[in-house]
Amino acid sequence: MGTRAWALLLVLCGTIFLEGIDVAMMAVAIPAVRSDLGLTTGTAAWVMSAYVLGYAGFTLLGGRAADLLGRRRMFLLWLTVFLAFSGLGGFATEGWMLIVARFVTGVAAAFMTPAALSLITTSYEEGPQRNKALLVFAGTGAAGFSLGLVIGGLLTEIGWRWVFFAPVLMAAALLVPAVRLIPRRDAPPTRRRAFDLPGAITAAGAMLLAAYTVVRLEHGLHDWPLTVAAGVAALLSGWAFVVVERRCPDPLVRLGILRQGPVVRADLGALLFLGAFFGFQFVVTLYLQELRGWSSLQTALALLVMGIDAVLAPTLTPRLVARFGNARVILGGFALAVAAYALFLPVGMDWSYGMMFPTLLLSGLAFALAYGPLTIAATDGVTESEQGLAGGLLTTATQFGSAIGISAVTAVYGLASTGSGPEATLSAFRAALTVPVVLVALGALISVVSAREVRRAARRASQVSSVNASQTRAKPAQRSGGISSWK
Repeated sequence: MGTRAWALLLVLCGTIFLEGIDVAMMAVAIPAVRSDLGLTTGTAAWVMSAYVLGYAGFTLLGGRAADLLGRRRMFLLWLTVFLAFSGLGGFATEGWMLIVARFVTGVAAAFMTPAALSLITTSYEEGPQRNKALLVFAGTGAAGFSLGLVIGGLLTEIGWRWVFFAPVLMAAALLVPAVRLIPRRDAPPTRRRAFDLPGAITAAGAMLLAAYTVVRLEHGLHDWPLTVAAGVAALLSGWAFVVVERRCPDPLVRLGILRQGPVVRADLGALLFLGAFFGFQFVVTLYLQELRGWSSLQTALALLVMGIDAVLAPTLTPRLVARFGNARVILGGFALAVAAYALFLPVGMDWSYGMMFPTLLLSGLAFALAYGPLTIAATDGVTESEQGLAGGLLTTATQFGSAIGISAVTAVYGLASTGSGPEATLSAFRAALTVPVVLVALGALISVVSAREVRRAARRASQVSSVNASQTRAKPAQRSGGISSWK
């Protein structure tokens, strides 16, 4: 890649880094925010959940909007919105102001991130160049989250408002070069299309209700009728969305893309992998801070080794993909993740950092192997006109995965907390740690299916090639015999 291509990639990767660091810093800062503004536990929880609802609720719409309205336009517009509302959050004096700011910031990320991903898949030639760009993109996002834990701890010590102001400075630093580097040739289709407003409304409604249901899961059996009602409403909205899209001549989402096996398996694999990763990280953070008494900065530094994928994803993973293919590398990542999380199941009250280190290192290695290739698989073979949609589906899967992972471990922890005292708390943590193991085990099964499909496709292609080669060799002889007879 040339200098301009690398510069464009750095800008686009900067947005996923910004999104990752924003989420991580907020997770570290929320106790200080709650204490300073006197927020209730419920309000503090909604400050965190509002971002998830905005992101997961609109990312599918955001991905398709990039295809229909222009990727450059959507990227620049929503990066500006992200900048503005992150700044407003820094000036908040009431809980509701933070909730609104975080919700709109999540919506901005839902439009901005798929646009950035589709700009990569349409700006770099399919094959090794695009694969390397996507692996760098994936590794940068993970690095943002890992570094965000440390940076968030440092900024919180100065003042929690800097957790909101720092993304403003970073977004501004990305916006200026983005205006120059993103090609203007990226434009919406010349054929005028009626925007599928009913599809947009039903899609956003279904995603918002589904995200709310997932967030409600962390409450366990508390107010379960509300959780069930939200789930039923999400299913009905999803059904209405499918009906609308089937009847619409220009649907927001071409439902046929959901019948592409490799894309669906990649999205489902990303959902399970991210769910396990964030669920595990959430439990470990609680274990270190609540049970062991570590500070937020000590915890962030301990987890920093999980960010090793930021180094390996753009360096080692492309070589492995080139040699073994996406499917095998993804399977290797899931296998490492199963081993990593299983090693942590017998965690003790007085485990040293050395005993935790193998799991933390292996989980970072697993992320480097699995996430980037999953991103490639989720967009591979999709037409250019639907790259935004493919990016939206992948981002939807990752956001729901992280929400499901955190909610599931929280629910299991709550159900397993049957007593008081350190031993009872430790037992509940061990129960919650089974969730990441189950999620990556399911992902490993799906990746086995994908690897088998790749082998079968390669075998069929080899057989067809052999038949064509034999027919090519036979034709000259047949033609020669015919001429001889005619003579």
